[in-house]
Amino acid sequence: MAHAPLPEPLPYHRLARLSARHRWWRPLVGTLVVTVGYTIAVLVVLGVVFALGARSGRPKDPDGFVDFGPVWGTAVDLLLLAVAIPVVLVAVRWIGGRPAGTVSSVTGRLRWRWLGLCLLAAVPILALTTGAMLLLPSDGGTATRWAGWSVFGPALAMLVVLVPLQAAAEEYVFRGWLTQAVGAFLRSPWGAFLPQAVLFAAAHGWGTPWGFADLVVFGAAAGWLTWRTGGLEASIVLHTVNNLLSFGISAAVVGGLDGDETAADATWPLVAVDVAGIALYTTAVVWLLRRRTLDRTAPAPLPPVPPLPFAAPYPYVAGAPVPSAWAGQDRAR
Repeated sequence: MAHAPLPEPLPYHRLARLSARHRWWRPLVGTLVVTVGYTIAVLVVLGVVFALGARSGRPKDPDGFVDFGPVWGTAVDLLLLAVAIPVVLVAVRWIGGRPAGTVSSVTGRLRWRWLGLCLLAAVPILALTTGAMLLLPSDGGTATRWAGWSVFGPALAMLVVLVPLQAAAEEYVFRGWLTQAVGAFLRSPWGAFLPQAVLFAAAHGWGTPWGFADLVVFGAAAGWLTWRTGGLEASIVLHTVNNLLSFGISAAVVGGLDGDETAADATWPLVAVDVAGIALYTTAVVWLLRRRTLDRTAPAPLPPVPPLPFAAPYPYVAGAPVPSAWAGQDRAR
């Protein structure tokens, strides 16, 4: 008897279809839930933080908001981004009807050993390119001064705790939820991760054309790595190490965390070095991937088993006599 072919395995960007309950509307409704849920989470966190700041007697800025200063103000900004992680996980489980971990990787979880290998590759490469950026000619701004350990120490401790959460949150939203939401409709991985790259760049604001292009390249490379490796680990590492180095350098100088410039404001020499670092890291990850076995797809959901053509009064045990109630019944399946 011929058997129907098994469904093809699902790559990362198609995991929205992993659930047997998948319907075309679930990614769309889920995107709305992520947007509204994140907005509510931000408002709740802001309310709590500002209430605590007011009770502690912190001063207010010209707009009437509590002024936390550069270090704790940065901490609040990072925390407001980090709250996107539980919002995405709830949407995947509740609206997507599939395990929350399937937004992390095709295995349904973060692969910590693989993440560690990517970290070993990212640190020297991005440290080298960041150092090269520091050697580029400045734009003639004010001279930088060392902030001192009394300022840099607490700032660095805060950054080490919160930057990984902030970077991971952006990956879960853009390379995770949005990529899988688009991938529910498109088989092509490029069609899935290029839109999120543009949205990722736009979310950082409009600065220079070079800065916008740099962010698009970053988002596209992170999306490609996510598809190629079957999970978010490589992109989380790239984002985390990049941001830690950037924030760390800012925290080391007087007034560094007070600035409002972002990657969107980068000049073309900075972008050229940054793109080189992204390319080197991507090459290193591909090299590592070729030397280890890593799941890149997940098994497709099996179709539901059709009910038996009769109702068995009790379970049949292999080798036992056939119950008389089954006599004459067609048991072929």
